Amino acid sequence: MSADLTHVDTWLFDLDNTLYPPECGLMGRVSKRMTEFVAHQTGLSWDEARALQKRYYHEHGTTLAGMMAHHGVDPAAYIAEVQDVGVDCVRPDPELGLALERLPGRRLVFTNAGGAYAERVLDRLGISPLFEAVFHIEASDYIPKPQPHAFARMVERHGVQPRRCAFFEDTEWNLAPAAALGMTTVLVRPDAEASKAAFVDHRTANLTAFLSEALIES
Repeated sequence: MSADLTHVDTWLFDLDNTLYPPECGLMGRVSKRMTEFVAHQTGLSWDEARALQKRYYHEHGTTLAGMMAHHGVDPAAYIAEVQDVGVDCVRPDPELGLALERLPGRRLVFTNAGGAYAERVLDRLGISPLFEAVFHIEASDYIPKPQPHAFARMVERHGVQPRRCAFFEDTEWNLAPAAALGMTTVLVRPDAEASKAAFVDHRTANLTAFLSEALIES
């Protein structure tokens, strides 16, 4: 059945692996840069740096947060280096654009990525004009989802009413604080239907189809 989203007037989207499919490989490019950065900063071997990178991601929400907490890394320098990758693997998506365009109200991006990178990805997808704003990691004082601070800053800055907001995200644990605020949560990933999390309201492997078929306020 189509999801009933007639109560929603603010549409909040994660960026990476949500607004474009993970198989395009963009995050693989970013992840490689992260490993190189961690190895350079710590003197660890590639494999050790990769393991530390992943551990910080799981413990802190982003590798950056871990590097800031334990190694005093300058976040602006980190963002500039690890997200300086080509985004040519992302394909323009006019069908997604049409699905987004039918949504009433406001559309926002909420990402743990940097602002300049986010704009490049949105421009590549061809959907940048459809969004009112991007709430990026710089706007969150480099404190990432799923930390409550990130959600609080985003809600405050953009005047979001959580109970009238739907949040689309590929990382399950980032939906928990959104649900706690009263947002409608949508898990977007190829294996979304396998999720059993009580804080996930809807699950889809195809964002465009989900948005195209959702029941919305006319």
